[in-house]
Amino acid sequence: MSGRTIHHALALNLHQPSGNLQEMLQTEPWEVRQILSAIDRIPRALWGQEDLGRVHVSLSGTLLETLADPGFQSDVYGMVKVGDLLWHLQNRAIVEILGTGYYHPVLPLIPEEDRVEQVRRWQGIGGHLFWRRDVPGFWPPEMAFCMEMIPVLAEHGYRYVLVDAEHVVPMTPMKWPEIRYRPHVARHGGREIVVIPRDRDLSIAQESGMDAGWFVREVRERTKWCDFEPLVTTATDGDNGGWFRNLTPGETFWDRFHRPLLDGIRAGEFGDVRPAFVHDYLDRHGAHGEVLVRAGAWNTGDHSGVGFVQWTGSPAQRDALARVQEVSRTVRSARDRALRASPGDAGLARRFEDAYWRVLRAETSCHFFWGEAWVGRCHADLDAALDVLPAVG
Repeated sequence: MSGRTIHHALALNLHQPSGNLQEMLQTEPWEVRQILSAIDRIPRALWGQEDLGRVHVSLSGTLLETLADPGFQSDVYGMVKVGDLLWHLQNRAIVEILGTGYYHPVLPLIPEEDRVEQVRRWQGIGGHLFWRRDVPGFWPPEMAFCMEMIPVLAEHGYRYVLVDAEHVVPMTPMKWPEIRYRPHVARHGGREIVVIPRDRDLSIAQESGMDAGWFVREVRERTKWCDFEPLVTTATDGDNGGWFRNLTPGETFWDRFHRPLLDGIRAGEFGDVRPAFVHDYLDRHGAHGEVLVRAGAWNTGDHSGVGFVQWTGSPAQRDALARVQEVSRTVRSARDRALRASPGDAGLARRFEDAYWRVLRAETSCHFFWGEAWVGRCHADLDAALDVLPAVG
């Protein structure tokens, strides 16, 4: 066993497109039960584990919007008490909430002005539901990142951002373990942010299924040349796949992996591994070295995340993204002209907001991820935005 501590940051991403759970409740209620149970299980699995339990959780704005809807809470009351779930996620001893983009867009693929709105609007709903303004970390939807995002995140108060380690390029000399298991600083446009690299291989194992003994042996091997206390970050979806959705007692991620890991740490068998919040690690150990992060996302299925090909691979996907740029520009330009001409007109502002939120929803990553299956939903939102756009002389 190593003489130094291996810190483990566990991150889970949770997202559902706008209205998706409500639609599935009518057609696939069993799947809704699985999804809600997977989310509800996160704080429940850590009850009584405050000594060691640590998890970073990102919830998209559209998912929070659904969970906070009293009508939806009433409809699923027999499945999960959603109000209690939102309350339990506020336990800061075991849960660190991460900020994200409201409608879960691939942020590098949308207009810069819309990135700001996606980030700002999540802070509005996240701050309201979780009673906090001090959210230190940011989860880029789909882990899609580009250096141009740094000023936006820094200006909105984020201390660190999670990125896939495969896209991290050192600007100062670093060895392989340093690149992957140490926080770094990235700078762009006169602003900076701390970059937290995600271990892709271990995250794939986390998503697919692993046992605690294998995980500890693997992190020990991967970090054995570190002359510093490493931070091993694993990040996956937390509500997709049978490993997380399984309703059979004893067969979930929490039962098969997480509880045995904590039990092994307490027993001394895995005593060199320690679950950690990223902000606590940064307070104690800081960030070292400067890096660039190549534009890219996390791996999904057969795709590496390079070039955002999951969302841009077909002509239909690229055409829809081009139309997002065009319609967003049209709506924002018309709004700015009209409100300059009629400042203080609350009714006019509301009408433009009615158009703009539809543009932002059109940017949802799911509209592009399923090949061409959901591209029509993007166009439908863009059409609706133009339909309600006030006439501007």
